[in-house]
Amino acid sequence: MRARMSKKLIFILLLILILNLTLIIMFDFQKLEVYKKAKLFHRNCKLMLGKQKQERYVNDQLGRASFSIVLNIAEGSGKAFPNDRKNYFTIARASIFECVAILDVLHDDEGINHETYELNLKLADELSRMLYKMIANLSKP
Repeated sequence: MRARMSKKLIFILLLILILNLTLIIMFDFQKLEVYKKAKLFHRNCKLMLGKQKQERYVNDQLGRASFSIVLNIAEGSGKAFPNDRKNYFTIARASIFECVAILDVLHDDEGINHETYELNLKLADELSRMLYKMIANLSKP
């Protein structure tokens, strides 16, 4: 019985260790709130495009622009120099503006409903503000 208890205990301890190691192994950018929100925005855009029929070029453009936000935040976070990080974050922010322009046109053309438009616009605004602050902080001497 003691051997059986020891094996269970060892198994549980190993499982806890493995789970903790899994949680520990993350890149720094994956911990950023702006990165998490950018992923959510990209996912929302993909889901929206999957639900409503749009022209192929619209799907492609919105998919690429929303994906660009996520990728530029990640890549910029890996840069050693503040000016390099700032450039990537600026590109990510410009991609947000591109997405908002696409959402505007889709909303005007009734390609997306008002609720979907407002939800995505609010998240885009939040992302833009977060990136603006990050860019401003990197601009300080």
